[in-house]
Amino acid sequence: MKFRVKMTLCMLSLLSVLFGAGGSLLIAESFQSSLEREKSAAFASCRTVWSVLQIVNGLDSYLDAEAIVQAVDQLYVQDQSAWAGLRLSAGSGELYSAGLTEPLAQAEQVASGECLFRVAQGRDGALYLLLSSAVEASGEVLRLQTAHEITDLYSLRRTQQRVYVRVFGGMVLLCAVFAYTISKVLTAPLTGLSQTSRAIASGDFSSRVAIRSGDEVGAVGEDFNVMAARMEETVDQLRQAMERQERFMGSFAHELKTPMTALIGYAELLRSGTLTEGERTEAAGYIYSESKRLESLSKKLLELLVLRQGELPLSEVSPAELAVELAERLGPLYEAQGIALTCRGQEGLCRLEPDLVWSLLLNLVDNARKAVEPGGHISLEVEMMPDGCRFLVSDDGRGVPPQAMEHLTEAFYRVDKARSRVQGGFGLGLALCREIAELHGGSIRFQGRPDGERGTCVTAELRGGRV
Repeated sequence: MKFRVKMTLCMLSLLSVLFGAGGSLLIAESFQSSLEREKSAAFASCRTVWSVLQIVNGLDSYLDAEAIVQAVDQLYVQDQSAWAGLRLSAGSGELYSAGLTEPLAQAEQVASGECLFRVAQGRDGALYLLLSSAVEASGEVLRLQTAHEITDLYSLRRTQQRVYVRVFGGMVLLCAVFAYTISKVLTAPLTGLSQTSRAIASGDFSSRVAIRSGDEVGAVGEDFNVMAARMEETVDQLRQAMERQERFMGSFAHELKTPMTALIGYAELLRSGTLTEGERTEAAGYIYSESKRLESLSKKLLELLVLRQGELPLSEVSPAELAVELAERLGPLYEAQGIALTCRGQEGLCRLEPDLVWSLLLNLVDNARKAVEPGGHISLEVEMMPDGCRFLVSDDGRGVPPQAMEHLTEAFYRVDKARSRVQGGFGLGLALCREIAELHGGSIRFQGRPDGERGTCVTAELRGGRV
């Protein structure tokens, strides 16, 4: 059963209980009040008769039946509208009767000083209010029984009940329509929420709930949208991670395939025994170089795995001294290749792991060297920050295409695969640099040179803290 139907049924049940009970009580109270007024009028008429009889009996010391009958008859004639029937009896004999006596046969006998009301129905279907009373006069009990027609009173109650049932039915129908409409409007956001949930479950993670109110349902919709956005972001991250992993596995298999194919081929040639001494030496040399290449690859992968586990012990280090020492070692080697390497930095101490930072700088500078032609220039700068330091490595080499910037730190990714393989690279250096920067609470980013010239500028921020 839908929630809107439940709301409608609850509202109808509440209306039925409240309006039904209230209307029934109102009709019953109105009828009871009218009936009490009829009883009061009947009792007043009865008291009038007894008052007259008391006066008549007070004039004589004995009970004069004839005088009593005349007095009662005069009262009945004077106000016939007050009674539908009247009967006066003494002992077991009847003294006087007038009007409809048939309903009076249903009146009960009462003792002296008592008064009793009863509702009876005549043969014609009319309803009467019967009043029985008795008093003792001159040693004899007089009984007075009167009938007052109250058919109109009961007819009025039935009319009120019929009108009430019609009004009640109309109100229930209108309430059902309005309640269902209101419930549908109120639950519309929940319907949208359900549809969006099904859309997300089917794979449409960009689906969102339309917020049209600021109430609790709207707040639930907003929270759901936030959850959906987080989920979409998480799924995108997982998808990207899977894509990177697939590229990693593909690149790793390719990196292994080339040297392994060569190793197997040269090994087969050596086993054949048909090579000359020079050819055997050349084959053994190639097997050795490719084996060293595989060893280097395994070391790089091991470094990546080690960096992703455990905590990093930091010590007080001068970033500028590390950069200057690196430039002094690599400067002569690069100068022999026609590449100028310059270094400048701000003094200060930071909390770093010196060996890892050295590896970071070495990979960044060596990566810049591979992109620079003879006659080019590489610049290494060190800037101090409140919570660490910043290394900037810029070159005037070939540069990096914009679409390749976000993939540079992925394992085995190379912008120019053929040139990188010739230069002996695996595409793991920048991945190591990213891991080292993250271990120091920092990051690494790549961009074109700010002066608009060709080349690349790499910024590595390390936020291990200042001393």
